[in-house]
Amino acid sequence: MKAIWIIAKQELKSHFDSLMAYILLILFLGFSGFFTWIYGNDIFFVQQASLQVFFQVAYLTLFFAIPMLTMRSIAEETRSGTIELLLTKPITHIQIIWGKYLAMLLLIIIALALTLPYYFTIASIGNIDHGAVISGYFGLILMSSAYIGIGLFASALTSNQIVSALVALIIGVFFHILSGLIAGSLSGALGQVFYYLSMNTHFESITRGVIDSKDLIYFASLTYAGVFLAEKSLQSKTS
Repeated sequence: MKAIWIIAKQELKSHFDSLMAYILLILFLGFSGFFTWIYGNDIFFVQQASLQVFFQVAYLTLFFAIPMLTMRSIAEETRSGTIELLLTKPITHIQIIWGKYLAMLLLIIIALALTLPYYFTIASIGNIDHGAVISGYFGLILMSSAYIGIGLFASALTSNQIVSALVALIIGVFFHILSGLIAGSLSGALGQVFYYLSMNTHFESITRGVIDSKDLIYFASLTYAGVFLAEKSLQSKTS
């Protein structure tokens, strides 16, 4: 665990040493703030104290932002050869992957924490469902965790950052959009399978304040599958 934490700290520091983390934070806060307070119109015009607009905007924004963050995590180190140098130390492939995963997750949590003033402001002007807000933030963290796993897998597949981002987006589109569309066109057991695979199904359930074990299993499974496949891909390249 110590090795994972050391890698995570170094990775997180590298993000803030470059412009990537700052660009993400500015764009994320800009988009979410604009659509929550100006374009959404549900707070001041409908007089409804809710963060549902924010959660939907953040859900879509993070879907595109996470592949941009993860694309260089392994691909760039593979291209530059620094991954081999890292492996000369007493550290394993899985520790490298989990360290990078933890750094990405912490960065997303920092971005979400910076939006807490939205919550406090809305809570001060109306009766807000605090449980739904907590569930909404929890859902965003779970969703981000799953996409970080997918992004790390895509980054481990290639040494090209652009290809990595595109692969992560393509995989993400299946869970984000296509599985739900396919589920709507099918019936029976097969339709239920694609319905379960839909990210939106589980995210909406959590943002309504319903924490179900099947949703937790879904996000945990996607996260672990991504990390596991990233480790195997990295092993095949460095063995």
